[in-house]
Amino acid sequence: MDIDEFRRAGHELVDWMADYLRDIENYPVRARATPGEVLAQLPSTPPAKSASFDEIFDDFKEIVVPGMTHWQHPSFFAYFPANSSPASVLAEMITATLGAQCMSWETSPAATELEQCTMEWLRQMIGLPSDFEGVIQDSASTATLCAILSAREQASKWRANENGLRRENNMVVYGSSECHSSVEKAVKIAGLGRQNFHKVSVDDSFGMDPHALANDIMADKASGKTPICVVAALGSTGSSAIDPLLSIADICRRNNLWLHVDAAWAGAALIDPKYRWMIAGIEQVDSFVFNPHKWLFTNFDCSAYFVRAPEALLKTLSILPEYLKSQGGDDVRNYRDWSVPLGRRFRSLKLWFVIRSYGVARLRQMIQAHIELAQELAAQIDMEDDFERLAPTPLALVCFRYRPAGVDPKWKLDALNEALVENINLSGAAYLTHTRLRGAYAIRISIGQTTTERRHVEDLWKLIKKTARALA
Repeated sequence: MDIDEFRRAGHELVDWMADYLRDIENYPVRARATPGEVLAQLPSTPPAKSASFDEIFDDFKEIVVPGMTHWQHPSFFAYFPANSSPASVLAEMITATLGAQCMSWETSPAATELEQCTMEWLRQMIGLPSDFEGVIQDSASTATLCAILSAREQASKWRANENGLRRENNMVVYGSSECHSSVEKAVKIAGLGRQNFHKVSVDDSFGMDPHALANDIMADKASGKTPICVVAALGSTGSSAIDPLLSIADICRRNNLWLHVDAAWAGAALIDPKYRWMIAGIEQVDSFVFNPHKWLFTNFDCSAYFVRAPEALLKTLSILPEYLKSQGGDDVRNYRDWSVPLGRRFRSLKLWFVIRSYGVARLRQMIQAHIELAQELAAQIDMEDDFERLAPTPLALVCFRYRPAGVDPKWKLDALNEALVENINLSGAAYLTHTRLRGAYAIRISIGQTTTERRHVEDLWKLIKKTARALA
């Protein structure tokens, strides 16, 4: 493809992108493909001869698009959003065009310094103390891994990196029973062993119980274990639980534990000061993560990781072979030492585009609108005799179930609600997912897609009631 063909194809592609975003409501939200259906339409061997852009693009539209779940659909209420925006999409196009590998300052000075700028903007936007410094990771999972690795090295006085874990195999990490699965995965990757990840019981609102945490730490110390880290959740995936950060921070301070805060989804709400009650105690936190790619209208992947003492992170991850030595020295920041991968995409560009395109005031309004829609839906659920909420709704996630009179056995209720979710999803009108709360099957409605409006939530609630009562 020469430059003239690239220009023509690019214009055609942008026209398709604009039409897709305009007409996305015409697609079924969840893909209707059956297992193997897309694969069966693809050749089993690579092509020997080149194909034109038109041929490739036609196959994309006919084979790939029908097999996609449309995460940017305004009726996408599953999981948590991976929302986007036109400004972010345009920035991603520039990033792909530049094709830069931004591992160090020298390899792309503007990428490094723009990341420093946008992370400082984000710090101010969400109200973190001024001694936090930030880096963009690919995901909150990677950020949590970095936190646990830093805690491991600090607790072992940097011996684990040097000598391995043969003598450091009793270190314990704590999270609530509602914490994200990435915490347990990070404990395994860090070499601590799954048995050394202790899940702390929760209170009636599904937040971590500080008394249980203190007791677990005391018991582990008495048995010869070495507690090293607590991961507190702000907006857990299953129930949007908010762990009591101030009490947890006090326990960590008394026991000299690393405190990491996983606010992957809910952290975006902190740009509205009225939600900063969630981070009371932040002055005693060691690291904090939230994902602009979840609820701040920035394309995946873009995860904001903040650390109070970057020295611990750098001492944990930094390595400098001769071929990576570059100019600048201590006068520049080399983000390759701030994360696990050496290679780094130019992620800050899309974040910069989004913040400048919308401005903080508009971003705050958009998130507040999502929260208001969730609060209204929660109130409507509470008004119905045959529906019940199964968890509080502090932000924009609603957890509930259909519970008609006369359906009492747990397995029947679970089966009924599972059928309700599947019928909604098969309709193509919306996409829902579920969790289990205290053993009960719970339907999740996560409101946060960029273009979601009141009418989409109202239509969903009508569809849920109609479908549920028809099933019963």
